Amino acid sequence: MSFTVAIIGRPNVGKSTLFNRLVGKRLALVDDTPGVTRDRRMGQAKIGDINFEVIDTAGLEEASRDSLEGRMRSQTEAAVLEADISFFVIDARAGVVPADKAFASMLRKSGGKVILVANKVEGNKGDSGYYESFGMGFGDPIPISAEHGDGMVDLRDALVERLGEDVAFGQLAKISDDDDNLDDADDGEIDEDAEFTYDNTRPLKIAVVGRPNAGKSTLINQMLGEDRLLTGPEAGITRDSISVNWEWHGRTIRLFDTAGMRRRSRVHEKLEKLSVADGKRAIQYAEVVIIMFDATMPFEKQDMHIVDQIIKEGRAPVIAFNKWDLIEDRQKVLRELNEKAERLLPQVKGLLCIPVSGQTGYNIDKLLQAVLDVHVVWNRRISTAKLNRWLEGAENQHPPPAVAGRRIRLKYITQPKSRPPTFSVQSSRPDSLPTSYSRYLVNGLREAFDLYGTPIRLFIRGSENPYAKKKKK
Repeated sequence: MSFTVAIIGRPNVGKSTLFNRLVGKRLALVDDTPGVTRDRRMGQAKIGDINFEVIDTAGLEEASRDSLEGRMRSQTEAAVLEADISFFVIDARAGVVPADKAFASMLRKSGGKVILVANKVEGNKGDSGYYESFGMGFGDPIPISAEHGDGMVDLRDALVERLGEDVAFGQLAKISDDDDNLDDADDGEIDEDAEFTYDNTRPLKIAVVGRPNAGKSTLINQMLGEDRLLTGPEAGITRDSISVNWEWHGRTIRLFDTAGMRRRSRVHEKLEKLSVADGKRAIQYAEVVIIMFDATMPFEKQDMHIVDQIIKEGRAPVIAFNKWDLIEDRQKVLRELNEKAERLLPQVKGLLCIPVSGQTGYNIDKLLQAVLDVHVVWNRRISTAKLNRWLEGAENQHPPPAVAGRRIRLKYITQPKSRPPTFSVQSSRPDSLPTSYSRYLVNGLREAFDLYGTPIRLFIRGSENPYAKKKKK
């Protein structure tokens, strides 16, 4: 196993910038506003020839335990206990402030290993703060510039010195290209008619999205069985898209918690725009997306917009009607919600809708089984022979309309890819085929091959004439 490093410090000292530098990509949101990071974010880091796991944390602030800042501090303290060593980051330009000294005392009481990191030393502007930090009692501070990458070699050497070579170079976990990277799964060739099976070496990526205060973080905490994510009555607590690795019934899963999505017209602050963009990236690269609806006020306009966006991205959607513990006449309400889902979301017939309670854990197993079921459909492939037999029957039952006295012929159909199921139909006059007939084909494919609950993409293409561009002799 690799070792774990927690990056801690007061707000706005450059912790997330250092985190991004170590993982080699911009995973954490960075802004001049203090307190951008609130939850623990984990990533696979590398300095030179050393690989390890790193945790970005919220800025340490003195506050009561019940306040938002106090709950953020509890998350940071949990990261310190979880880590093998901590990078205690100070702003060398600002020098050592009373808050730094208070948190240094907390670190000494925890008994964990600490490396003091003096950030923002570029251009000699942090010299005075760097020399002042020698008196904090953590040994020689390491001067760095997280923004420019200066001092990384010294930071690597400090890790080796504090942990020892056995830990630093021992049983290091190999970093796969897929770890903590939101890259989409492989869309390579798959044998036609091959039954889809799960590959437990690759986590199933599930994004949880919804409006602010829909209960996304509470649901994930209930799944994990611990207070891993920051929650509370305040709307918009989550800012980053936080990934958490988990295992359910032997299936490896990576959950992505995302910031609440409001209507674009209501999003004005730069930081909220960054948070929403981060959530959209999570949707783009997830495989299955759980859309959280507040069961006490479902099908708001923003709910519909979120579902539409997920379908356009081609992700496999599952709707979770959360806060089910607050519903009294459950059977009646569930019938009404399912009827509304069928009527208001016709883009995906058979959309799976599961009532859940993130607060009590009600129906979480059923929700995750629905996720696995729709994931299988999302990956389904159908042989060309079966598709063309179906197309012949569909065309005989309902021929394409003639346009200007000329019949439209459908020549053949193939499935070039799955994830989601995507089909290509060769037609004699693709531009003339009505949209209604394309919908007829999509509905027929869904019914004939049990493709319910997932988006289907259908492309109508024309046949190229190989002699069209050649001049007549």
